[in-house]
Amino acid sequence: MHEAEGSGRRAFAVFQAARHPGPLVWILPAHAPQMPMLPGLPPGIASRLHLLRPKGEIDLMWATEESLRAAPVGLVIAEPEKPLSLIAGRRLQLAAEAGQTTGLMLIREGAGSNAAETRWRCEPLATDAADSTLHRWSLIKNKKGTIGLRTLHWDGTSAAFDLVSTAGERHEPAPPPRPGAVRADLAFGQCRPPALPDP
Repeated sequence: MHEAEGSGRRAFAVFQAARHPGPLVWILPAHAPQMPMLPGLPPGIASRLHLLRPKGEIDLMWATEESLRAAPVGLVIAEPEKPLSLIAGRRLQLAAEAGQTTGLMLIREGAGSNAAETRWRCEPLATDAADSTLHRWSLIKNKKGTIGLRTLHWDGTSAAFDLVSTAGERHEPAPPPRPGAVRADLAFGQCRPPALPDP
């Protein structure tokens, strides 16, 4: 189980959805004013995505836990409204281990669980460039390794990205993953940030 907070957390979730093969489950409250727009998602995501909209927080947590236990599911994304307790986080972690499924909780700042393997702070970055696709993803909690931040350019059309140095210079794009493969550098399974290039 992993967590993402900040105003760019949904973009981070879409990026992970592009990198995880198999069925995808996105669970958000029934009254949520925004939800993923299927035609706007990168190719290959909409056809695999199952949107669940439970009516209350208890049902949302139940749906998340059951989806994590479902072995064919590749990624479960959930948007709880209340802070996650240690017990709730541990239950989700055990469900993810039982189903061998990756889980990502999109949380409000400070509403995470100590049981999470990693926590990311995700923010879009303002830029003078013609596009607005710069992201800053900071790994602020990591049970199995180091923390750090990376700035990257991701255009939202594939699972490939460019790392951007602090001086704003672009580096060679990362190659797209093989069909059905998950890249290890930013994939959740490794919980290890990529090496940042020297400025």
